Amino acid sequence: MSMIKHKLIFVAGARPNFMKVAPLLEELRHYGSFESVFVHTGQHYDSKLSACFFQDLNLPEPDYFLGVGSGSHAQQTAEIMKRFEPVLTAERPDCVIVVGDVNSTMAAAVVASKLQIPVVHVEAGLRSFDRSMPEEINRIITDAVSDILLVTEESGRQNLLREGVSADRIHLVGNLMIDSLHRSLDAAQQSNIMRRLGAAPRSFGLVTLHRPANVDHSEQLNEILDAIIEISQSLPLFFPVHPRTQAQLAGYPRMSDRVVLLDPLGYVDFLCLMSNSAVVLTDSGGVQEETTALRIPCITLRNNTERPITIEQGTNILAGTHKSTILAAWHEIQEHPKSGRIPDFWDGTTASRCAAVLQKFFTLRSTLSQTPERSGKSASESAAVLAI
Repeated sequence: MSMIKHKLIFVAGARPNFMKVAPLLEELRHYGSFESVFVHTGQHYDSKLSACFFQDLNLPEPDYFLGVGSGSHAQQTAEIMKRFEPVLTAERPDCVIVVGDVNSTMAAAVVASKLQIPVVHVEAGLRSFDRSMPEEINRIITDAVSDILLVTEESGRQNLLREGVSADRIHLVGNLMIDSLHRSLDAAQQSNIMRRLGAAPRSFGLVTLHRPANVDHSEQLNEILDAIIEISQSLPLFFPVHPRTQAQLAGYPRMSDRVVLLDPLGYVDFLCLMSNSAVVLTDSGGVQEETTALRIPCITLRNNTERPITIEQGTNILAGTHKSTILAAWHEIQEHPKSGRIPDFWDGTTASRCAAVLQKFFTLRSTLSQTPERSGKSASESAAVLAI
C-alpha cells in the first residue's frame, strides 16, 4: 500500500525568508510523507544576489517564481495575491507554509485561508506593539488566519494566548534562522571576505541599516549616521549598504573613511563578518537573533523590538535612533559587555521539531477524515486538538 503524500507549499519573498525555509525544506526531504513545492514571490529580487543566496543556503530552485517586484504595500500585496491564487488552484496543496512578516507572508496566508487551505505560520506571535510598522500589521493578520502557529520564543506564545489563540495551536519550536546559521558557520569561516577587507577578528564592528523609518527620513538617518561616525573613531566599521539606504547616503556629507561602505553581501560572507565582529549595529530583527546565537554584542537602532528575548537573555541592547541614546548604548556595551545566553530551542534543530508538528497534524487529519461523524472537521478544529 503506497504512503499518502501531503503536498506543502512554501512561500518566500525576501532574503530573511530564505534563511527560514531552507532548513525546513531540507528536513522534510527525509520524510516520505511530504511533497514540498517552493514558491518565490520575487518581492525582493536581485539577480546578482539571488543566485548567491540560493547557493549559500543550499536551496532548490523555486518551482514557481511570481516575479512580483517592488511597489507600494497595497500594490505589492495585491499583485502577490493575484499571482499566488492560480498556483494554489493548480497545485491543490494540503497546506501552505508562510514565514516571517513580509508582504508575501500575509498575502499568501490570506489567499490560502480564503480557499480553505490550512496555513502554518513560522515565526508566529512576535509583536513590536507598533502598528506604524508594516511588518506588525502583517504579523497580526497572518496569525489571525493561521491554523498552526510555530513560535520562536516565549513572548510569541504569550502574545498569541492574549489574542485568544487556542494553546493547542501554538508550538514553541525554536528558531529556523539559527538552524541556517549552524549549518553555514563552517562555510562562513572558509570565506575570504576578512582577507579581502584586511580585517582581523574582533578588530571591527558591523553595521546594517534598512528600515524605512530609519533611512527614509533624513533627520533620523543623520542622527544615526552621526552616532555611527563617532563610534568609528574608536572602532572601524564595515557597512554593507542596502539598496534602499544607498540612495539616501548621497545626501549625507560627513561620512568617515573609518566607515567602510560595502556592496550588499551574500549570506556566507555576511555571516563571516558578523561572527568575527566586536559589535553589530543594526535595525534588522534577524540580525538581533543571529548575534544572540553567536553571543556577539548587538546595538539595535530602533525604539522597540518584536524579539524581546534577545534583550532579556541575549546580547542585544535597544538603543533608539538618536545620536545621544546610541552613544549611551555604545558606552554601556564597552563598560558592561553582555555575554548573554542562547535561548531555549535555538540549538540548530528547530526544523526537526517543526516537521514533527506537521507530521502529527496530518496524521490527526487523516484519522479524522476516516471517521464518518468527524469527516467534516475543519483544519482549525484539527489544529486545536493537536498537542506536542
